Amino acid sequence: MDNQNNTPSEKRESYKTSKNIFASFKFAINGLIYCFQTTRNFRIQILFGALILVICSIFKCSLNEYMIIISTIFSVLILELLNTSIESLVDLNVKNKFNKLAKISKDCSAASVLLASCNSIFVAAFIFFPKIKLILFS
Repeated sequence: MDNQNNTPSEKRESYKTSKNIFASFKFAINGLIYCFQTTRNFRIQILFGALILVICSIFKCSLNEYMIIISTIFSVLILELLNTSIESLVDLNVKNKFNKLAKISKDCSAASVLLASCNSIFVAAFIFFPKIKLILFS
């Protein structure tokens, strides 16, 4: 959301910490909605996460395997949210000017998502390859 689209009350309240738990949840949900609407990678990661959960169901994964998969999916999504947040802060500070430190910040932030995504592939391989092998060779 662009700063120019904020209402005066949103601008006034944006720097404060909420003392109302329901307002805090509303702000968090607004962040999820913003990331979903504006970040292609977040939508792709949600799609792949849902697909993996369907595959878990097909392979009748154990509760422990589900928990590992869900934790891995959430780690990727959390890092994508943080990446979006860091990129937005950097863009706010540097505007349209190149800044080497801004580039480093954005690149490192993106790298954290890349590493979590690679980790999710390893986790999926660890859980699904034995199940696939059992189906193919039994």
